[in-house]
This record gives sequence, C-alpha cells and structure tokens, in this order.
Amino acid sequence: MERTDFKMNTTPSSERLHIAIFGKRNAGKSSLINAITNQPIAIVSDMPGTTTDPVYKSMEILPLGPVVLIDTAGIDDEGILGKLRVEKTLEVLNKTDIAILVVSDIDDLTYEKQLAKLFDEKKVQKIGVLNKIDKDPNYKEKLSFLQSSLGMPFLAVSCVTLKGIDELKSSLSKLVPDVGEDLRIVGDLINPGDFVVLVVPIDKAAPKGRLILPQQQTIRDILDSDAIAIVTKEYELKETIENLGKKPAIVITDSQAFLKVDADTPPDIPLTSFSILFARYKGDLVEFVEGVRKIKDLKPGDTVLIAEACTHHRQSDDIGTVKIPRWLRQIAGFDINFEWVSGYNYPKDLTKYKLIIHCGGCMITRREMLFRVELAKKQGVPITNYGLMIAYVHGILPRALKPFGIEFEY
Repeated sequence: MERTDFKMNTTPSSERLHIAIFGKRNAGKSSLINAITNQPIAIVSDMPGTTTDPVYKSMEILPLGPVVLIDTAGIDDEGILGKLRVEKTLEVLNKTDIAILVVSDIDDLTYEKQLAKLFDEKKVQKIGVLNKIDKDPNYKEKLSFLQSSLGMPFLAVSCVTLKGIDELKSSLSKLVPDVGEDLRIVGDLINPGDFVVLVVPIDKAAPKGRLILPQQQTIRDILDSDAIAIVTKEYELKETIENLGKKPAIVITDSQAFLKVDADTPPDIPLTSFSILFARYKGDLVEFVEGVRKIKDLKPGDTVLIAEACTHHRQSDDIGTVKIPRWLRQIAGFDINFEWVSGYNYPKDLTKYKLIIHCGGCMITRREMLFRVELAKKQGVPITNYGLMIAYVHGILPRALKPFGIEFEY
C-alpha cells in the first residue's frame, strides 16, 4: 500500500464531495466561491483570466458537510497557455461530483453549451448560476432563457449582496450523488462483535507517529460496524491470534507483509490486504482481477505503467519503483520495461502499455479512480492493483480474494 501522510483531525480530500465551478473568464467563478464560503478564499479581479490552474480548497459548508471546492480557469481562455489551462479545467470533470456553471453574459452561450454537454457525457450532477444580478434588474427573463437554452436548472445570485447563495447551498445538498449505503471498506464482510486483526508493519517508510490513511479508514469502518479492531505488527501476529481467545472474522494486512502473514494466519481464518479492500472500495475489483490475469501474457520488452495517486518521498526499497518491478521480472523470467506516473499526471493515451498496476487510490475520489479504470478499458489495456499483483506473484491471491466470493486459479 502506498504511504500517505495527512492531518488526522480532518476528513481526507478523497472522501469529500468535490464541487467544481465552471464558466467563462470573468463570469464570477472565484467570487462565487468566496460567497459560498463567506470567506476570501479565491483571488478576485476584474481582469479576465485571474484564475489559471484549478485551485482546490477543502472546506466545511453547511448543509453539505466536508467538501472540496474547485475554482477553474475560464473555458474561453485564449492563446497557447490558454489552451493548456482549458485542458486542465476539463480534466477536473473526472473528479467532479457536482458542477456549477456560472454565467453572467447571455449574448453568446457557445462555451456554456459545450460544458453542459460535457456534464451530461460525464454524468456529473449539475446546476447553473446566473451571476451579478445586483447589476441587472431584468435578470428573471435571462434566467428562464438560460434554463431552456442549456437544459439545466439555474438559480439567480449576487456574490456582492449574497442574494440567492443560501438557496444555492440548499440546492447543492439535494444534488449530492447517492453512492449507496453498501459502499464499505470492510463493514459488509463482518458482523457486530467480530474481531478484526489488522497487520500494520512499522518500517522506515511508515510516517512517524501515525498510521497511513487506508489503515485509519479501515479502523473507522470496523468501529462503525460495531466490531473490534485489533492492530498488531507482522512479527507479533501469530502470538496475537493465539492469545485472542476468539477466532478473528478476518485478518487484513499491508500487502508488503503478505507472505509472512499468510504463513502465520491459520487457513480457516479469512485473509486479505488493505490494498485489495481499496481496490473494491475505490475502483472495480472484478476488473482488477481480470487485469492481474494478464501478467502471464506479458512478453519480453513489454512496457508496464505503475501509477500512484499520490506523490511521496521514495525509500531505497520503494514498493512502486523497486519491489513491484523486481517481483514482476522474477515471475516473468525476462526483462520488462516500466514507466511511472504519480499524483494527477495520469496519461490520456495508454495504448503503449501492456498492463497498468495502480495503487490503492486512497488519495483520489472513487469517481476519479473509476475514470482511470474506464479509460484503460476503452483503450483495451488491462489494469490491476498493487495488492492483487503482490498476492498474485506470491501465490496467495486465491486466498486473498476468497472473502469477496471471487474464485481465482493460476
């Protein structure tokens, strides 16, 4: 699992509702963010193009709760740099839960119509805002025109007087996507009162004084399920199980300790890893299983992409740049080429790769992870996950998938 540091007293960005503000230059996108938050979050200027790259701000907004507000560059930006900024703006849609389209001038809606079409194509919840109504007494006629022209609901607001802002917040709360009550990390695999043993190696890559994000989120999900989380290191696992007095419902390990944990966990106790749990929670476990089967089809000279959702300090025996390439070359018996990407730098063209191995994705939203999976599927490139790949090369994937009811044969 990738090592990820974050503030323990805040909701992780990957678990927050992502609300992005779109529109032409000088439509009032940044002003709208300031009005919604009632704080001077974004830089506001009369000069078009003040916002260049997308700006992300984590906030708590009632009645929405924890959100990430994204201020984007104008969709009508010009020139070579402008084109690059527009590309960055459109990439934001891959992680957007709710899109707000800001309009202040209805003379030419060419760009707005393009955005509205993209919202529909990406299946993003959307709402429009007619801004600067404090300067326009005839705004009601424009409001009706926008709704019919763009095929989406519009609200009238003034970022100066804050008129309509509370109504906008209320409307946003009704657009929150329903991800389903069954979307759990491990809660659907356990019952109240169950013991769940978590194996957490404390090595040089572990952040000092804290657990990594997937471990913390799994513990929280166990507690929310009224079960008991027992945390131990890999070298104390055998003793921990022997002294529990009750058989654990499941053992969950860091993928890098899979071999030892498999050896020390009795065969009648279910076993999986944090990374495999997140393959299901953030992505598409079935698609990742199909992807890991393609390892046996790799040929000498093939190129494999290793993708991580976060950027972190590389250790001497780093999982992504050292261990996974070594294990794959060992199991293949020949040389394989590798390329690496991290953070938001995910390639649009994946056709040069024979396989993608992705981290657990704890630092990106489920929406963005599913976008990455779908992009690979459309281009015919198999994709799998760190935990699945590690279990595969160590010969224990059938056991690691058994808790999910998935049969696997080599």
